[in-house]
Amino acid sequence: MENKETFNYTYSAKEQDEIKAIRKKYAAPEETEDKMAQLRRLDASVTQKAQAVSLVFGVIGALILGFGMSLAMTNLGEILGSYRGMAMLFGIIIGIVGIVLVSLAYPLYNRIVKKEREKIAPEIIRLTDELMK
Repeated sequence: MENKETFNYTYSAKEQDEIKAIRKKYAAPEETEDKMAQLRRLDASVTQKAQAVSLVFGVIGALILGFGMSLAMTNLGEILGSYRGMAMLFGIIIGIVGIVLVSLAYPLYNRIVKKEREKIAPEIIRLTDELMK
């Protein structure tokens, strides 16, 4: 009596790639970040924080400006229970506050970038010295 054992193997490259991607999420990081990638990441982090803060500041200022404009130019003041002349005055004042906030967004961006660059400068200098050798 012959006993034939068979072995069936199916290979799926797509499935193997998915397995590797899932494994990579849970495995401890084996490789450290190379110095050039670290330099790029640090450089980008300086502007990302400044962009986020100034963008939020500018959007809030634009919303306040829009509210002031609608208060001054529509009958929103009457709906809110205010006399029309007072609504226009309040709308102009609120609009000016919005204009000031929008105008301060870019100087705020520059100030944050400057402070972040000062904070991160020693690490950037150290990495660039290592890379230029």
